[in-house]
Amino acid sequence: MTGEPGAETGTEIPEPRANPDLIGHEPAERLLRDAFDTGRLAHAWLLCGPRGIGKATLAYRFARYVLAASGRAKTGHAHSSQAQSGLFGEEPAPPPAGLGTDLLHVPEDHPAFRRIAGGGHADLLGIERRLDDKGEKRRAEIVVDDIRPIAHFLSLTPAEGGWRVMVIDSADDMNRNAANALLKVLEEPPSNALLLLVSHNPGRLLPTIRSRCRRLILSPLEDTALQSILLRHHPDLTLDEVTALTRLAGGSIGRALGLAAEGGVGLYREFIGLVSGLPDLDIKTLHAFGDKLARSGQDEAFRTFAELAQGWLQRLMIRMARQSGSEAREPGAISAEEGALQERLMIHGRLDGWLAAWDHIDGILARAETAYLDKKQVALSLFHALEKAAKPA
Repeated sequence: MTGEPGAETGTEIPEPRANPDLIGHEPAERLLRDAFDTGRLAHAWLLCGPRGIGKATLAYRFARYVLAASGRAKTGHAHSSQAQSGLFGEEPAPPPAGLGTDLLHVPEDHPAFRRIAGGGHADLLGIERRLDDKGEKRRAEIVVDDIRPIAHFLSLTPAEGGWRVMVIDSADDMNRNAANALLKVLEEPPSNALLLLVSHNPGRLLPTIRSRCRRLILSPLEDTALQSILLRHHPDLTLDEVTALTRLAGGSIGRALGLAAEGGVGLYREFIGLVSGLPDLDIKTLHAFGDKLARSGQDEAFRTFAELAQGWLQRLMIRMARQSGSEAREPGAISAEEGALQERLMIHGRLDGWLAAWDHIDGILARAETAYLDKKQVALSLFHALEKAAKPA
């Protein structure tokens, strides 16, 4: 979960390194803790799953646990990562003092928690896309210069006598040179070094990187978990809004909170109103909508619109692909209005036409992010692609 500002409540979601809460991933927490407590900890882990479900939060949560446990070496109470030898073989090591038995939880007043949250723990290195030269936006990639410090960091003796931990959020952002530099580290990892790689799309990583990591797949969150977190940070939301946000988020709390902060439900309804006339669109209304997105300070609103449009198109294509099977009864729609529109578009539309629209939209949105294209023109091009796909073959 990333740090998104609360809508009208003034609440703020902490960045992953400072977030004490993780909901819905108890099996993954248990697996990681058991691996550490029994001395069977792989040196590199690939934490996989959809964007915004808490993978980075889990990575830093585990890093805290490992460093809090090993950090007691200075006081003579180090927690060994090796399994204890018992009468009948291996037994799990006892919980580190002060950490308890609550999976990977480390109290917020624990020194390791405070130092990691503040970015000041000597045995932790976090890698992510850096800010651009203006300090306004994050760069598009993690480059080789971002990766080079890892080898030196891991070669040092742990400052607190235990482990050195590195988190890459996300590994998908590495360019080819950065990935090759990381591969050299993975090929000969030092002892008591732990590498945690966050990945939204592991298929984009080098096969040699994937093969050297133990993969841990996290599932999208259950609706009840999403609703609980949404209401905690946005108690002003109505039941209908919470329901709509839950459906739009697809199991991603990061996405749900982002949509809530950017008025995602209103944007979704506005988008459905715009495409409800397909294949005939109201040009005047489209231009007014494009003008609104192009205003200064609307970057996040534009990204939310783009995400909603792609989600709508994806649901339509999935339903079209399933229409000949038993799954055709599944609505695959966020609202009744969307479902009715799907029914109408499926009568004459062809799946290959919508796939072509997807490719066009995906390409232009990617260029808009990196080449600073005019947002109004990008939006109009998106709607034109939908209009073209919706016309009878």
